[in-house]
Amino acid sequence: MVEFAILDDKKYSMQTVRLVTGNVAAGTDIHNIPEEQLLLCEAIDDPYLLPFLLEKFYMMEIKDAEQFRLCLIRVQVDSDMRLNEDIQKHQHRGYVARTIEKLMYRDIFLEIVREEDVGVEA
Repeated sequence: MVEFAILDDKKYSMQTVRLVTGNVAAGTDIHNIPEEQLLLCEAIDDPYLLPFLLEKFYMMEIKDAEQFRLCLIRVQVDSDMRLNEDIQKHQHRGYVARTIEKLMYRDIFLEIVREEDVGVEA
């Protein structure tokens, strides 16, 4: 059973809220969650909204930039670990997190670099 919380006529999956906030015990009272984290929850739950949310993310003042980056990293790690559960869903979620991270931080913290990309000689 999936739990939801409603704030300002928007429905948020509690599973996603817990992932983004890093709080496995989070209840359905989401009033104190920063706006950028709730926006990330929207994009994670519906990746097809991302093109319409990019400007909001780009223009948004992040209250705690390092904490928000940890939110993005948590989503990427979770998506990679759950890839076998639903490949398309978790590829989309990972893509959303990486795209937002690249947009806001200009690089990706957990970027996977293949050996041939870094010029490792045998």
